Parts: sequence; C-alpha cells; structure tokens
Amino acid sequence: MSAAPGRSQASSHRSPQGEGTPVSAAPAVAVVGAGNMGGAMVERLREAGWPVAVCDIDPARQRQALAAGASLVDTPRAAASVLGAQGSLILVVVDAAQCREVLWGSDGAAEALQAGQTVALCPTIAPEDVEQIAERLAHQGVHCIDAPMSGGPVRARDGRMSLMVAAPDAVLARQAALLAALSDHVMRVSERVGDGARTKLVNNLLAGINLVGAAEVLAMAERMGLDLSTTLDVIERSSGQSWIGLDRMRRAVAGDYAPRAHVTLLEKDTRLAVAAGRAAGFEGPLGARAARVFVDAHEAGMADLDDAALFQLLRRALPRP
Repeated sequence: MSAAPGRSQASSHRSPQGEGTPVSAAPAVAVVGAGNMGGAMVERLREAGWPVAVCDIDPARQRQALAAGASLVDTPRAAASVLGAQGSLILVVVDAAQCREVLWGSDGAAEALQAGQTVALCPTIAPEDVEQIAERLAHQGVHCIDAPMSGGPVRARDGRMSLMVAAPDAVLARQAALLAALSDHVMRVSERVGDGARTKLVNNLLAGINLVGAAEVLAMAERMGLDLSTTLDVIERSSGQSWIGLDRMRRAVAGDYAPRAHVTLLEKDTRLAVAAGRAAGFEGPLGARAARVFVDAHEAGMADLDDAALFQLLRRALPRP
C-alpha cells in the first residue's frame, strides 16, 4: 500500500460504519473550524462516540457543536491542550494563512502540542505550504497528515466524503481509526506530505473546469430556447455528465444561490492548481481560463454566493443575437 516518496500511488479503503477504535479507547480529538465541513465532521465523530473539543469564533457554530455533544474551547492553544498523547488536532479552516494563525498565532496550538500528537490539515492549500507546516511541526516531534477532503457537508456528515491522505505509513497507522470514522473512502496517495494537496488541486481544477463548462452550456441552451430542466436531464444520462455541473446547475435553474460552496473557494483552488502546475512546468489550455471565470464572478459581486452563480455570470456575458 505504501508508495515511494516522490510518487503518487492512489488506493482506497472502505470501512463499514462503526468499525475502528472502541469508544472507550478513542483518543481526544480537537477540531479548529466548525463551519460547513468542520461542523459536519464534528457531528459524524460525536455520533460515532468520539470525544471532540471544538474551537470556532462563530456563536452559531459553537451552538451547533454543543448540540452535537462536543465541548467548546476558546483558543487553538486550549484545543491542543485537551489532547492526549496520541490525540489529533484537525484543522478545517480556509487557507494556509489561517492554518499558520491557528498553529503559531496568538494563543496558537503549537505552544501546547506535544511530541507524538498529530495535526491533520484538511483545507485545500498549496503543496509548499503543507510541506513547510509539516516541517515546522516536525521540529516539535508533532506528526502531520496532509488530508484534504472532498464531497461536501452532507457526505461529511454521513462519513461518505473522500479524504486524500499523504503521510508516513506509521503516522497513518496510528490514526487509522480516526480516519475511518471520518470517511469510508480514505484514499492513500503517498508517504510524501504535500501529495495530498497536489492531488486535491488536480481534482479541484477539473471540478472548476467542469463547472465553468456546465454553466456555459446551460446559458447557451437558454439562449437557444431550450427547457433547462429537460436539458439537464439529458446531460445527466449522456456523455456531458459531471457531478458538480449537475449539482450546481440544478440549483441555478431553481434560482437557489444560497452559499453551500462560495465562489471564492473554487476561485482560490483553481488559482492554486494553476500555480502548482506551472511550478511543475505544466500549463494546459483550460485551467487558467476556468480560473479567470471565478475571478470574474468575484469581481461581478458574486463572491459570497454559491458557485452555481457562474450561470448568472455567463448568461449575462453571452452576446445577444
């Protein structure tokens, strides 16, 4: 199952619900960032019987965590302080700057982390940021799992999201029960921390390309006078099908732009993906163009909308006949 450092060898493992460390033996877990994904992960862990401490500045998220049976702490340092010798700190924040702030900012977690504990990095961030964070933690004897996630809050709540993990085999073995509790689809990428981030960026760039394409063709179908729901029904069962395109464009047709995934998330992820490709000496014909569409949506005032709003952007952009 292991892969040599520098190589990406994906494999997947499925664990039945409830399998893993018995509740009484579960080490403490602390989650920093209990938003859409983090909050769903907290609920999942609590349902499985894991003791969880939560740090989040949003009172609504705090109430959600308490309702799930988690305990609350005020700072990342306090979150790290509740962990046992094999405990895990899970970061479910937005970007690398927030990861560094959580770890080394005022009341940062790193002050209280102990050798043998583990930090799991779940945001989509640049590979070099993952590597730098892991190296800095290693000086304290703290392990790091590069663990970006995919699938959305509903799947996270049900334990069905995907986790793309990269870390040394021994580290993953120690945290296998926790990972299995979080996801029935833990995909082992490699032993090289940073490869999880690389894999996630490849995936998210394709997601961004697919979403831009879906929004474009739906806007074109509208201009052609086609029924949009029927068009999506056809696409769903034909060669143009993509999960993200159908999911978002169904919302768009319903006029539902309440944010589940803000425009700014794929704006960030596609930008990082294009930069990672360039750093590796690769630049394709579609990635940068798709990334630019998310920037255009942001500049058009859609930053806080669901990324289904790309349909609104592109239907405006098409020239009138």
